[in-house]
Amino acid sequence: MATTKINFQVDTEVKNQSEAIFSQLGLNLSTALNIFLRQAIRVGGFPFEVRLEQPNSDTVEAIKESEILLQDPAAKRYADVENALKDLNK
Repeated sequence: MATTKINFQVDTEVKNQSEAIFSQLGLNLSTALNIFLRQAIRVGGFPFEVRLEQPNSDTVEAIKESEILLQDPAAKRYADVENALKDLNK
């Protein structure tokens, strides 16, 4: 099988951390990248889900509610979690 060199730049810390992980798996970086590329070919794309993290509707509503409460001078405020929990448990 013929091989070819690929040169690319990656953050030094990312390289070091990934090499440490792959080493624990008994692989070097080149072998790990070859595995990634073969898996990408096998599945016809990324071999894992690639997406932007989006909050679910409950989280979006909670964020909106907190923004409204922050603007409300009459909203009850707490100095610490313990006091808030005491009020919740009443």
